[in-house]
Amino acid sequence: MRPVVYDTGVLIAADRCQRRTWAEHRVRLEAGVIPLVPSPVVAQASRSPKQAQMRRLLRGCEVVPFDEAAAHFAGSLLGKTRTTDVVDAAVAVLSIRHRADVVSDDAEDIQRLLSIARAKVSIIDL
Repeated sequence: MRPVVYDTGVLIAADRCQRRTWAEHRVRLEAGVIPLVPSPVVAQASRSPKQAQMRRLLRGCEVVPFDEAAAHFAGSLLGKTRTTDVVDAAVAVLSIRHRADVVSDDAEDIQRLLSIARAKVSIIDL
């Protein structure tokens, strides 16, 4: 099983206790795949300390800091695609760096960013 990057939609789905999201997450963990989550995704989804289910999901993930190099790479992708969503770009950058598929409910925008970088990864629809 390939590595994966979770987009914001996964965290929101987990927080809403969507069974499919939890089942797929469990399958990944049992296969030894620790999902990657860029820190801006956490910022976009986190609204309250009462989001216990989202925090539970994140305990089974690796939250990856958004460092300066990633920020410049993301900005470059945004400039080339003439888009503005920094969180989508953070997901794309992490996916490219780790050759990881993306789990997202926002396939079109992320695919645009991945395509401009000629990334050979897939988007798994949430």
